[in-house]
Amino acid sequence: MKILICSDGMPAIDNAIRLTASLARATTAETTLLGIAEKSIDEAPLREALNAEAEFLRGEGVAPEIVLQSGEPVRQILEQTSKAKYDLVIIGSRRTTTSGLYWRTEKTYEVIKLISPPVLVAIGDCSELKRLLVCTGGREYIDDAVKLTGKFAAALGASITLLHVMAEPPVLYADLVALEEDVDLLLESGSELGRNLTNERKQLEALGVSVTVRVRHGNLVDQVFAEAREGNNDMIVTGSSRARGAFTHYIMGDVTRQIVNRADCPVLVARSTTARSTNFWGRLRNVFAPARPA
Repeated sequence: MKILICSDGMPAIDNAIRLTASLARATTAETTLLGIAEKSIDEAPLREALNAEAEFLRGEGVAPEIVLQSGEPVRQILEQTSKAKYDLVIIGSRRTTTSGLYWRTEKTYEVIKLISPPVLVAIGDCSELKRLLVCTGGREYIDDAVKLTGKFAAALGASITLLHVMAEPPVLYADLVALEEDVDLLLESGSELGRNLTNERKQLEALGVSVTVRVRHGNLVDQVFAEAREGNNDMIVTGSSRARGAFTHYIMGDVTRQIVNRADCPVLVARSTTARSTNFWGRLRNVFAPARPA
């Protein structure tokens, strides 16, 4: 496994350095510490900061390679991840506002949308990952996120909660809500959602990971954070998919953006290698369709 950590030498990167130490040590990953100076005057203090960060990592049993570049940060990160294959990119991020579409620095969202490897946004003071929350839509687009999180959980000895959130139906269908929130019945229902959640759980359990499946109703983002608080989770995992067409970029959906905006813990945005389908009604029908008899 190869990890790239992107540093600007500012205090926000401290969380990313601690998380890198935890992940790299557990997975014995090769680690590259990438510093990017936007101005020539920044190069000397940045190199000093990189050396201090590398020294901390060495003290944690991780031996990073230091790479110092100059120029526009997002472009340099894109070039670095284009010429070398990384399994994970870790960035720091600070909150700049609490209103509007984007609460964190613009570069955070640009990196998430442009580069191919999964991006771990190191938010908060978390230095240990023991409880991981995976937001699953019960579709194939989350498969890569489940596999990657499973590898980390197995190496770290962490548990995983697979969370699926459904829209709140009218009061008239209260019995349906109770049925859907009965996880055992859902997993045995034969629906596409039930089958996919069962497969995800089996994949993780095959790695020796303890897995809990949870189903909630209501506003998706609100329910994700309610589950994260109640489960005392250390990291939230969400997905992004490759856009259709000739341009190589990833779609950071509204839900992922809101999670990155509001999170007080690290957020892993994992990639899907499959382009997002635009057939909404077809997807909705498939979620609830029972399996056809063989």
